[in-house]
Amino acid sequence: MTIDKTFDPAAIEAKWYAHWEATGAFRPDRPHAEPYTIVNPPPNVTGSLHIGHALDNTLQDILIRHARLQGKDALWVVGTDHAGIATQMVVERQLNARQQKRTDFTRDEFVAKVWEWKAESGGEITGQLRRLGCSMDWENERFTMDEGFSKAVIKVFVDLYNQGLLYRDKRLVNWDPGLKTAISDLEVETREINGKFWHFKYPLEDGSGFISVATTRPETMLADMAVAVNPADERYAHLVGKNVRLPITGRLIPIVTDEHADPELGSGAVKITPGHDFNDFEVGKRAGFKASDMFNMLDGEGRVVQTADGLIPAEYIGQYRFGIEGEPTNARKMVVEAMDALGLLEKVEDRVIQTPFGDRSGQVIEPWLTDQWYVDAETLAKPAIEAARKGKANGGFDIVPKSWEKTYFNWMENIQPWCVSRQLWWGHQIPAWFAADGTCYVAETEEAAQALAGAGVELTRDPDVLDTWFSSALWPFGTLGWPDDAGADSQTMLNRHYPNDVLISGFDILFFWDARMAMQGIHFMKEVPWKTLYLHGLVRAADGSKMSKSKGNTVDPLGLIDQYGADALRFFMAAMESQGRDIKMDESRVAGYRNFATKLWNAARFAQSNGISGSHSVDAPKAELAVNRWIIGEVVSTVQKLNKAFAEFRFDGMADVLYHFVWDQFCDWYLELIKPAFVDGEKQDMDEESKVVAGWVLDQILVMLHPFMPFISEELWHALADPACPREYDVIHAKWPEPLADVDTEAKAEIEWLVEIISKVRAAKNDLGISPGTKMGGAFMKVGEKAVWFVKDQHSAISRLARLDLDSEWEPSSAAKIQVVVGDSILVIKLDGAIDLDAERSRISKAIEAATKERDALAGRLSNAAFVEKAKPEAVEKARADHAEKAAEAERLTAALKRLG
Repeated sequence: MTIDKTFDPAAIEAKWYAHWEATGAFRPDRPHAEPYTIVNPPPNVTGSLHIGHALDNTLQDILIRHARLQGKDALWVVGTDHAGIATQMVVERQLNARQQKRTDFTRDEFVAKVWEWKAESGGEITGQLRRLGCSMDWENERFTMDEGFSKAVIKVFVDLYNQGLLYRDKRLVNWDPGLKTAISDLEVETREINGKFWHFKYPLEDGSGFISVATTRPETMLADMAVAVNPADERYAHLVGKNVRLPITGRLIPIVTDEHADPELGSGAVKITPGHDFNDFEVGKRAGFKASDMFNMLDGEGRVVQTADGLIPAEYIGQYRFGIEGEPTNARKMVVEAMDALGLLEKVEDRVIQTPFGDRSGQVIEPWLTDQWYVDAETLAKPAIEAARKGKANGGFDIVPKSWEKTYFNWMENIQPWCVSRQLWWGHQIPAWFAADGTCYVAETEEAAQALAGAGVELTRDPDVLDTWFSSALWPFGTLGWPDDAGADSQTMLNRHYPNDVLISGFDILFFWDARMAMQGIHFMKEVPWKTLYLHGLVRAADGSKMSKSKGNTVDPLGLIDQYGADALRFFMAAMESQGRDIKMDESRVAGYRNFATKLWNAARFAQSNGISGSHSVDAPKAELAVNRWIIGEVVSTVQKLNKAFAEFRFDGMADVLYHFVWDQFCDWYLELIKPAFVDGEKQDMDEESKVVAGWVLDQILVMLHPFMPFISEELWHALADPACPREYDVIHAKWPEPLADVDTEAKAEIEWLVEIISKVRAAKNDLGISPGTKMGGAFMKVGEKAVWFVKDQHSAISRLARLDLDSEWEPSSAAKIQVVVGDSILVIKLDGAIDLDAERSRISKAIEAATKERDALAGRLSNAAFVEKAKPEAVEKARADHAEKAAEAERLTAALKRLG
């Protein structure tokens, strides 16, 4: 087919993706080949493609397409997460719009409505992943609530319980009063809020005085259980062991010592409310309070309830913890007013407070004492720590980049019990049944639980569901058929593709997902879940700030695809991914990679118009001409560099190698060097050897580029097919380049010498304001030993591309001239009145003076510590860039002046 004049990404993307999917191109169908497996971090079923997904999935697709080209049995597992909170909220909002609420229905009726929503509207993101070009195994798409995966989740819960690694306990959790459920740390968003710091006097029991405490949450004093002072604080040594009588409630609470109390903060004494503060909970345990004895003074909506000792005055019961719209009063206001009326309010300070909010509800999170299900993460973490220490070479797994190891070990070695229960209706309902006396029976089915309890014992199932991180922790093996396919048959999907080869993940879910997969995978499969854990950074706004909808600085990847094409966005992501560093969004760079794709497109059009077609061999063709031997060697070198970058997970290195080879060496130089010349106004035929070599090189480019730019590479692969011999397979199933050739050092030296000569002649003309198309004369004043042959062989190329006629008879001693030095050769170009030498020397000298002045001024600013420390980072970065630009300009102009003699 004829390649269109204009490159239109949209026209080819839908066509080729539909073709790949229809032909089963993404299926692992090489049972005798080496397996290669990646599991996709399952996006929320409620989600839509954001720029972070675009990065994460592009990197995965690069690896899976590369493995496919290497002939491996490549499997990319795809699926979505049921996203308990997010999905329940979506459906509840729909009900609210119809003046209904969840509790108008039974649990089963509501869950049925969620399944209806999923069937109709869920999974929008999977279509968007297709637009990005993700070559996932859609025929085996999974869902964390599908029947097979749910079976795995329930089995894991029951097994962990029976092994003593999962239990029910009373502890503090992040409680969201808006959603009325416990949430994970990942779902907590900390914001800075302007608040107050209240200083109260607590009277000593014996009437001998007071001890002062300060708090940002005065309402919690209704559940205070102690006052803590630092054991080294001599001011309070005489009070330790005494009691204070808590105002309002009259409760007697002890004064205890604990390192948590900071002598430098406030009065040095702190009120301890174990049921409503994570630090206080630990202080309370150290002071001897059992969790079951700690006071919880709030209900699930954040309203005051009576504590076990019954000492909270009746007027406080039912009050919200602090002000909400429509409520005339609240517990906080009442406590402050009461303390003031009692003369026990010392002072109030303004203070900026780090306050936790639920990222979905927008409510202030309450540390809440409640009964929940917990996993013994400390025990499960130990083998996962050891696996990371051993590394892939010794049966463990590697963390890339290695700099994240310290973070991983620090968290895992100090890991806390993992709360896995949530107070929702949508999700995996916990397989636990309670008898009337509180006895719990855990089993995979209600029938099995009844058998454990015995006939006649009435059982009620736990209404809670499991945290979605609990189920997604099983993703590397639960998606492959575990537990049903855990038998001895080596050809089951599970046995062939577990462990996975690599997990690509943002560093922000290292603890919430990655570490938990390591724990569960090793525990249940007795083997690591993946051999390499690759952690990438976040995509940030152009100024380096975090993207957020509230800031209005988010970027829609689908919009970028519409404007520049999926290939350009994908190449941008690869080029900017530098082993874990955050990526600054730069739309101009995406546009630049669209230009890169256009450059390749036009190169293919040039090839097609000159009778160049795809190769019939993966081996490098025979070549005699230096330019062809050189480009074959450059392919060899490029493949070697790419292979090394893939082995080291250097995505930016991969993109850089490809970009410069395609743009610089192939398009800008090779095609120019083999382009047919015009003699007497007529275009000559291209050398047949060059046609064969150019076709072969284009094939290698399309295969190497395919993991990064799958759409344009597939389109050109078929467009450049030999009309007499159509392609037998798509580029997605081509063979990764193995040229079976060497770098020809003599050809490399000759062509690099030629490129340098042409480049320097062009630069010299540019510096002097001479049009690049101006034909000029010149001669070699000095020619190196090897360059003698180069001049002879490349005489016509120098004439055509440098627009320079070499005249061996010309004597340059007294004529106006400029010099170009390449290695040990000196080329002299005669000016013949083309410019006024004196005027040009004056112009360049003034330009050097101006560039040098700006360079030195910028250097002075950058050497000023006050500027570097206090200026905005982007201002410092711009100053450094401007300094480098002016320094380079001064150096270039100085060289130009020197050439004039």
